[in-house]
Amino acid sequence: MTETVVTLVINELVQLIAHESKLLRGVHRDVVHIRDELESIQCFLKHADREDLQDGVKTWVKQVREVAYHIEDVIDEYVLHVAQHRHQQSFIAFLHKIGHLFKKLKPRHDIATKIQDIKISIREIKEKSERYGFSSLEQGSSSSESSVTCHGPRVGALFIGEDEVVGIESTRDELVSWLVGGVSKRSVISVVGMGGIGKTTLAKKVYENELVKGHFDCRVWITVSQSYNVQKILMSMTKKVYCENETAPGQIDMMDEITLISQLRKYLQQKSYVVVFDDVWKSEFWEIVKRALPCNDKGSRIIITTCSDLVGVSCKESLFDQVHKLQPLSQDKAWELFCRKAFQSEFQRCCPKELVKLSMDIVKKCEGLTLAIVAIGGLLSTKENVPLEWKKLHDSLSFELECNPHLTSVTKILSLSYHDLSCYLKSCYLYFGIFPEDYSITSTRLVWLWEAGGFIKGKKGKALVDVVEEYLMELIHRNLVQVSFGELDYEIMRKYRIHDLLHETILSKVGELDFSQVLKAGDTTFLGKSRSLSIHDARENVFETIEYSRVHSIFFFNINEMPRSFMVKLFKKFKLLKVLDFEDAPIDYLAQEVGTLFHMKYLNLRRTKVKILPNSVGMLQNLQTLNLMETPVRELPIEIFRLYKLRHIIAHSHDFEIKSSLYSIRGVKVHEGVGCLNELQDLSMIEANHHGVGLFEELVKLSQLRMLGISNMTAEQEYPLSCVQALPNLITISFNHEYDGEQLHFEGGFRKLKKLTLREMEKLKIVEIDKGSLSSLEQLEIWPCPQMKEVPSGIQYLESLKLIDFYEMQREFVLRMQPDGGEDYWKVKKVTTIRLRYRIKGEQYQIYKLGDSDLLERLQGSILGDQTTM
Repeated sequence: MTETVVTLVINELVQLIAHESKLLRGVHRDVVHIRDELESIQCFLKHADREDLQDGVKTWVKQVREVAYHIEDVIDEYVLHVAQHRHQQSFIAFLHKIGHLFKKLKPRHDIATKIQDIKISIREIKEKSERYGFSSLEQGSSSSESSVTCHGPRVGALFIGEDEVVGIESTRDELVSWLVGGVSKRSVISVVGMGGIGKTTLAKKVYENELVKGHFDCRVWITVSQSYNVQKILMSMTKKVYCENETAPGQIDMMDEITLISQLRKYLQQKSYVVVFDDVWKSEFWEIVKRALPCNDKGSRIIITTCSDLVGVSCKESLFDQVHKLQPLSQDKAWELFCRKAFQSEFQRCCPKELVKLSMDIVKKCEGLTLAIVAIGGLLSTKENVPLEWKKLHDSLSFELECNPHLTSVTKILSLSYHDLSCYLKSCYLYFGIFPEDYSITSTRLVWLWEAGGFIKGKKGKALVDVVEEYLMELIHRNLVQVSFGELDYEIMRKYRIHDLLHETILSKVGELDFSQVLKAGDTTFLGKSRSLSIHDARENVFETIEYSRVHSIFFFNINEMPRSFMVKLFKKFKLLKVLDFEDAPIDYLAQEVGTLFHMKYLNLRRTKVKILPNSVGMLQNLQTLNLMETPVRELPIEIFRLYKLRHIIAHSHDFEIKSSLYSIRGVKVHEGVGCLNELQDLSMIEANHHGVGLFEELVKLSQLRMLGISNMTAEQEYPLSCVQALPNLITISFNHEYDGEQLHFEGGFRKLKKLTLREMEKLKIVEIDKGSLSSLEQLEIWPCPQMKEVPSGIQYLESLKLIDFYEMQREFVLRMQPDGGEDYWKVKKVTTIRLRYRIKGEQYQIYKLGDSDLLERLQGSILGDQTTM
């Protein structure tokens, strides 16, 4: 009887497993189907982020985007489900499978149900597109390509009064002199700067100058814009160059481009002319239109205004052409302009005392942007001059920029550059909206985040980091992103930021696209729809509002306390997380449950007090970036070697008891086996004194490695450097701390190495560089090495070397390099830049150049100090 019951139970279980397997196969087929649908939808959405769409089409596109997000989530849930319950070939696994069978059936049924809902949504979207004729975005646009170019929000810049011309007077006069004087050759000047900085206003004031009017036979102003039509522009130029008493040849409106160019060249050949092309976005425009402007040795001039540095440079074709980068107004000039607008009819254009602080804050936020200062000042001139009214605008500026008719022109002009970006750059640019206002972010952090977000479009033969550098350069050249340099811990790092008002426009866009939601102190509404969640200055009540959502990325900024209840919720309910950025967050542990975040690609614990990585990190099979910089983590768990997709491990221990972080940085211990991480590109900083030669034999397997940091290397380990120097892609290497040898010898190799750092090697006396070694080196850093008395021999062979930074080197060492009689000067005299840095306080340094009198006085002072001590 018992055997019969057991047999029946087993048969039932077998049938149930068979049913479950059939269901899984069905779900798999459906997942493949909706994945194909997702690719088509994403292709469509790349071109759907446009300003000229009608409201009905925008609503429809938003629904399409929501379905795309839903598909992504269901696919991720399916992948997570499969990963958690992979079939294992053993009887124990079979029993385990039976035990979890009922638990597994419900998630699979849930996924199957969600897929059916998606299919219905896709069908409804297709039906709606057919019903309302949304067969293409062009049909749903509010303007067509054949329409006449509209000046739109730029019209105001063409009619600026003299009282609003502040801070550009000298530039205006300089340009006028260039127009009416100088060489007789036709020449071009490009005025470049971010949207709203005053390029059009400057060009118009120059164009209308009486000297200019009387100097040229012919003047033409053309507004180009993003949606220009070359033929219409040539028609407009042809009509304008013919004076009222002259008859234009033939029917201009019937002429093709070639005929129009010929007519313009014929008419302008014997005349001096000035032409302004305002608001140029494409280099291709100049390539065509310049054919109509003859080089006639009549002193003719062309002015081009553009937001793009690249467009400006492309128009510079001779030594006579110029590019003028228009800078934001200084704080003093910005204040003057603001007061002229805000108090134009009272207080003698001076700010009342009770409004000064609020006004200064508003002006500071404008960061010298003329358009914004004029618009906001003009709006405030209509308000009652009491602090309460002004504070309302100050505190709700983001909303006002989006909705107030007086300020929408500012937003529209600032948004033009965004809409001119390619689809892949738009996502990269929107990422700046995740960070707080006026926040600077390092290039490496951007690289890793864009990489984790899937925003980088790979290029054959180029590393992703190089592609990202191209992306950043394009955003910079378009004057959307600004470069800032800062002293970052133990090295100078390039950082990037965006203008505060551009940040405001981004916040509006990321909300519209469900790209990100920002939660701040006082916010009580968590929408749960966005792909990213950025938590700023939040208190516990804000964390309480956050529940399960489809968020893929979470960031924390200026958080004083991290509720443990939220940490529990984080790992329990946010299973689809791909990015978790705890940088500077007040946490001191990482729960074992972090291992359940299967999709995690980026984990940043920088400047937290986490001491130990849980072994469960070995379950994060998709992890690409692990950032442990400036944490007290001393050892990486051996489970780290299961993470075959790891590309970046940045780690060093940090002694928080030492006030100066500079001297407390140490490497972390790693177990043997690092050579299995084949995709690793960055590895820093690992301690070498816990390993023998085997460490270097492991490192040589990492053929993708670009950056390597090693600490506590022993003299016996110097010779295995021959292994490391053969790494084919190594760009940066640093040797740090407590090297117990007196000599370091570079005998060859390191063919691609561009940066070498030797940091705080107390016993090191001699560095030798053989001819042919380090042939691509561009930057050398040597931090305090008290026993080093002379410049490394062989530096004279490094023809690519452009920059050397010496930190707090001894007097004898520095004196040997001085250009006036220094024994080692001949070794470094071809190096473009040599900087000697000495600590002032904390991590601030005084920077000297060779031969600086202040440096020599400092060194003389150190001699006297030594004598006093003696």
